[in-house]
This record gives sequence, C-alpha cells and structure tokens, in this order.
Amino acid sequence: MLKNIMTESECSLLRSLISNAGTIVLCCHQNPDGDALGSCLGWSEYLQTLGKDAVIIVPDQFPDYLRWLPNTEKIIRYDKHQERADLLLKTADVIFCLDFNTAARTDKMADTLLATQAKRVLIDHHLGPDMPTVLTVSHPEASSTSELVFRIVWQLEAFEQQTKMFAVPVYCGMMTDTGGFTYNSSDPDIFFIISQLLTKGINKDKIYRNVYHNYSENRLRLTGYVMLEKLVVDAARHASYFTLSRKDLRRFNFVKGDAEGLVNMPLQIKGLKLSVSLREDTEKDNLIWVSLRSVDDFPCNKVAEQFFNGGGHLNASGGRLYCSMDEAVKVVQQAFLHFEGMLKL
Repeated sequence: MLKNIMTESECSLLRSLISNAGTIVLCCHQNPDGDALGSCLGWSEYLQTLGKDAVIIVPDQFPDYLRWLPNTEKIIRYDKHQERADLLLKTADVIFCLDFNTAARTDKMADTLLATQAKRVLIDHHLGPDMPTVLTVSHPEASSTSELVFRIVWQLEAFEQQTKMFAVPVYCGMMTDTGGFTYNSSDPDIFFIISQLLTKGINKDKIYRNVYHNYSENRLRLTGYVMLEKLVVDAARHASYFTLSRKDLRRFNFVKGDAEGLVNMPLQIKGLKLSVSLREDTEKDNLIWVSLRSVDDFPCNKVAEQFFNGGGHLNASGGRLYCSMDEAVKVVQQAFLHFEGMLKL
C-alpha cells in the first residue's frame, strides 16, 4: 500500500478548495517538459471526474514530441494569448501550480500569478518551494510531479474512477522525468504505481515510442553531429560537455525539443559521471541554456546552483548563463575543476 503524502487536514482542505471553486486554472513552468504537461493533464482529468472543468495555461511552447498527449490542443499558451490568460488567472478561484517551486519559473506569467486573489495550491517535487499558497504538497524525494498527482488521487480514494485519459499523461510524466526509469526511480512504490496505471489500458511501450522514437530526420542528424564534432570529454575528471550554437541549430532546422535527451548520451561512456550541454538561445543574445545530468551520487544540482544560476535534482538539473558561448565553456571548465575531487571518487 502506498504511503500517504498529505495529512488528513490537508486532504480535507484540498477537497474543500476543489468543491467550492467555480473557476480552476492549472499552470506549470517555462519550457514545459513531459512531467509538467503530464501532471497538468492528469490532474485536469481527475478534476473532470469531480465535475470540475479546469483550464491549463503554460508559459510558452512545449516540445512537438508531446503533442500526441490527450487534450494538449486545449492548452493555452501565455506567450500567444496573454490577455486571455491574464484574465483567467485574475478571475480564478483556485490555481494549481504544478512542477515548479517558485513563480519565477513561469517567466512572464509570474507577476499575474503572484498578484491574483485566487487561492494557490502547489504540487511539486523540486527543492525549496517558495510560493505563497494555501496548500503546498512538496516532496523532493519523489520521481516526478506526475507521481505526486497519482499519489494524491490514490490517497483521496479516487483512482478507481480514473480512465486511460488520466493514466497516459501521468505515466508519460513519470517516464520522462526519470529518463525512461533509468534514474531517480529505485523506490518500489514507483513500480506499484506503474502496475496500477497499466490496469487502465495504457500501452507503455507505445508511450515510450511516442516520446523517444518520434523525432525528425534533422534531430537524428543533429545527434550524430553533436557526438562526432561537438562533444568534449574530460577523461581525467570523468566529465563531458558539448555546445550548440545558433549556427548549429539553424543547420539542422532546430525546433523545440530537438535537443531533448542529448545531454544523457555521453553518460554511456564508461566511467563518466557528469554531462553538461550548453545551448544558445535562438532569439536572445548572451543567453545560454544549460542542462546537466549525472550518475550515482554525484550531485549535478550542486553544480547547477554554484555555477549556472540553476538547480534541480541530484542526477538531472538545469540553469542558464548570461554570456557568450566562449565564456560559458570557461564556466564549465571551472566547474569541472571545482568538483574534481568528487568527480574522481
């Protein structure tokens, strides 16, 4: 049996908030990933079973490889429909904040999100929640926010009423935030949850293919180019990095999501502990997006915090630098030197 993640008073408060709400909005972080969308879509389905319609607002574009998820066509993008989104946020009774720990991660939505009179509920698995809420369900030890959505629905004894429309996005969110269950996924409860989701008729193999075998020819060629031409391996420190410039992205007709997962690939090298990717923003000068992945107990989140204005989880983190690519490479090299002792362990 799954352990409870909320107290009885928290469960009572959550039920009351939902029951009394006329307008409900769900939102997630900038650059939505599988867990952000999966948790929002899954929670929306749960609310539907209670007779509650919810609107999902995301800050900006999500990757093409997630468009197959059910009901993504109903999602409102803040960057495309700001006036409508602002009105919904301002007039909502309850706003569920999923998969982010601070309003800043919603980018341009942040001011409206903090100014609204709506009651805010945070459901998240990132460290250091920093949001004014009436209820915060924060469990950094969880594999994903989608896992937390499942656990809440399970604890509220509402899983039996859920359908495949709930199970598919929740499974997808859990799968993508663990790299196909290859990291942060050793808790036996995770596989109990998977077994329950399978009872709803989901095809987990197809979900995997939809996400990881659904790229364009350009993405495949970009992968080969990065591994052959751009990957720099610091064998002495068991670490690697690669860069993607705007010129590189244009060459391979980059679309959002094409770089997803590339940072994991160098970790296939025997003995490698840390992989870092540096990608130039396609529009803003001197903005470098940083992704970090690690194995075992090496804390890439500490590297992200100390060197890349970011953070995240033990084995999967991100950040950003406001500088040129050449300067960003120097920061990576400094980070490798700083953590040399731990990388060599």
